[in-house]
Amino acid sequence: MIAVNTVPPGAIATDFSGGMVRDDPEVNKHVAEMTALGRVGQPDDIGPMIASLLSGENRWVNAQRIEVSGGMSI
Repeated sequence: MIAVNTVPPGAIATDFSGGMVRDDPEVNKHVAEMTALGRVGQPDDIGPMIASLLSGENRWVNAQRIEVSGGMSI
């Protein structure tokens, strides 16, 4: 059995899907309204979570799905 931690991001303002979230103001607004933080995610919102998960302080976190979405759809 292989067990890994995964970090699925929410909608992030990147080139993914042709930059739709980043470049289309209507899509950006719609996504922002769906998050608890009231904005679209930025690439810099994901890196710190990955770095934290890789640190020794989180060595007991195993086989988890940790969503990083700004509270999307809660």
